[in-house]
Amino acid sequence: MRTTEERPVLVATEVDDVTADMVITELNRRGIPVVRFNPADIGDGLTVSARYGSGPARVAGRLLTPSRDADLEDVRSVYWRRPTWPAFADLSPDDARFAAAQTRYGLGGVLHALDHPLWVNHPLRNAEADYKPHQLALAQRLGLAVPATVITNDTDVARSFIAAHPRVIHKALRATSYQRDGVPVVSWAEQVTADQVDDRVRVVPHLFQVRVDKVCDVRVLIVGRQVFAVRIESELLDWRRDYSALAYSVIALPAPLEAALVAFLDAFGLVSGSFDLAVDRDETYWLLELNPNGQWGWLKERTGLPMAAAFADLLTQGGTR
Repeated sequence: MRTTEERPVLVATEVDDVTADMVITELNRRGIPVVRFNPADIGDGLTVSARYGSGPARVAGRLLTPSRDADLEDVRSVYWRRPTWPAFADLSPDDARFAAAQTRYGLGGVLHALDHPLWVNHPLRNAEADYKPHQLALAQRLGLAVPATVITNDTDVARSFIAAHPRVIHKALRATSYQRDGVPVVSWAEQVTADQVDDRVRVVPHLFQVRVDKVCDVRVLIVGRQVFAVRIESELLDWRRDYSALAYSVIALPAPLEAALVAFLDAFGLVSGSFDLAVDRDETYWLLELNPNGQWGWLKERTGLPMAAAFADLLTQGGTR
């Protein structure tokens, strides 16, 4: 068994991930061994083995890439960043679905079963926290300010909600890969009127929310117990539309709000997450959503905040054995 200093950090992410590179660079600087892999490389680029049902109660297994080798018992932490799963495009559709399921439940299952590493974050916890209705309900229970919201596929409910408020926006319940005529389409938050609601609303649930009369947005990244809050100045309803039009400043959150956001992550079993807030003219902070695995690299570059170091601190610490 390796010493604490020799135990590796697993980093699961796609090939081009500048944000993960920032964390890996910091771990390398500290001399922490890193095994980076992507589930999509299963086969010649990634091998996993695990044994159960004989010998000690611990899991015996290995994960190998062309350049790295990790004993699963020795893994100190797992940074589940932006991994992609294999599509098996060279197989028939039925075979591809079968192969994809075997990979997800084989490789994924082996990793999920490890009981001693620290996960940042465990993918099952990420998935649970990704449901916006669950987020909104939890925020209410924690006393956070939540804009009036309705989720419905009833056109009458949607129209009456929109008519009852001066300004209402619509936004997707989940971001997905979507293309129109081969061009990727991004779902932005958009203002909506009652006369825009038609029978298409009946097909799936839609999220309608009162638009906050905001003076700014705030992105909050929490890593362990370190909290980084950045005020984002923008004239846009959805600031993601044009990053070149944004201005940033580092701020301190009110202590009760900071405590509530940490409690929010704890309730989902997460050790990190990115919150989007809107601040109105009365300086009320309105919770819009949590991204349990949100982007933060560009904020580090624009503000100089030690975000990568915070992730490295957490991953170096690892879990309990």
